Formats: sequence, C-alpha cells, structure tokens
Amino acid sequence: MTTTVARVTEISSTSSKSFDDAIKTGLTRAHKTLRGVSGAWIKEQKVTLTDGEITGYRVNMLVSFVLDD
Repeated sequence: MTTTVARVTEISSTSSKSFDDAIKTGLTRAHKTLRGVSGAWIKEQKVTLTDGEITGYRVNMLVSFVLDD
C-alpha cells in the first residue's frame, strides 16, 4: 500500500495586470521553492485602487505539495 502525505501552505501574490496573472506568478514562484506542488485553492482576491482606478490585484492561495519520503 502506498501512502502519500501532503502539506498546505498559504501564499500571497500580486500583479498589476489581473487576478489570473497574480495566480500564475504565485504558482510559478511556489514551484521554484517547493517540490511536488500539486494544486492550489484561491482563498481570497483583493484589488487596490488609486484615484478610483484598479492598480493592483492580490490573491491569497493555499498551495498543496506532496512531501518527499
């Protein structure tokens, strides 16, 4: 029987372009640091405004990764 153990860590990522870009940027960075990244859950999305215009997109996400044996 094979047993897999995973861990979940919360990260935040920002982008000046879009939520999609913030997600991709965060996952790309997580993949460089964590081995075995298997998925993510987008927990929260937030925009920042300057003079009524959207100037930033932020996501908080829970990233899952499988632990090495």
